[in-house]
Amino acid sequence: MRITIDLKIFLFALIFVITNQIEIYAILMIYAVIHELGHLVCGLILKLKPESFNITPFGLQISFKADLDLYNTKVKKGTKVCLKRMILAIAGPLTNFLIVFILMALNNVGINVNNILLGETAIYANILIGIFNLIPIYPLDGGRILKEIINIRSGMKKSYYYINKISNITMICLMFISSILLLYIHNIAILIILAYLGYLVIRQNKIYKNFVALH
Repeated sequence: MRITIDLKIFLFALIFVITNQIEIYAILMIYAVIHELGHLVCGLILKLKPESFNITPFGLQISFKADLDLYNTKVKKGTKVCLKRMILAIAGPLTNFLIVFILMALNNVGINVNNILLGETAIYANILIGIFNLIPIYPLDGGRILKEIINIRSGMKKSYYYINKISNITMICLMFISSILLLYIHNIAILIILAYLGYLVIRQNKIYKNFVALH
C-alpha cells in the first residue's frame, strides 16, 4: 500500500494562517478526512482492496485497486461493478450528511454542543464538503456517480466522452458564478477551491485525450 503526502498542504496552511482562517481550514480538513474514511469503510464492505493513501491540501484521498477486466466481461458483471463504484462514491457525501443529521438531532433534543468540532461550524462544514463533492466534475464523487450511470446506460466510451464534456461545462459555470461572488465576498478560499477544480479538469482533459488516442 502506497502512502504519499502532497507538500502543498503546508503552503495552504500558511495562506489560511495569514488570512486568519486556519481554524476553519482545520475543521474542513478533519471532516474531509472523515469523508474519505466513509469511502474506505464502504470499500472494505464491498471487498475492495485499498491501493494508496494520498494526503492532500483538501484532505485524504483513498484509491482502490481497479478491476482490470471490468469492461471485458459480460454486461451483467460490468453493471454490477459500476453499481459498486457508484455506492463507493456516494459513501463519502453520505457520511458528511449523516454527521449533519446526528449533530442537528443532538441540538433538537436539547443537547447543547458548543465544541467547535461538533457545533454549528461543524454542521456547515459537513454540508459544504458533502455538496462540494457532489459537483458533477470528474473525479469528484458527483462526477464518478454520473460517469457510472452513463456507463451502465451507454457504455464506457460514451461515459468518458460525456463526463468530460459535463466537467468542462460545469467548470465554466463555476468560474462565472465565482467571479460574481468575489465581487461581494472577498475570500481567498473561493480562488483556492476554483484553482483546485480547474486543476482537476485540466488533468482529466489530458487523461481523456490519451484515452481517445488509445481507443
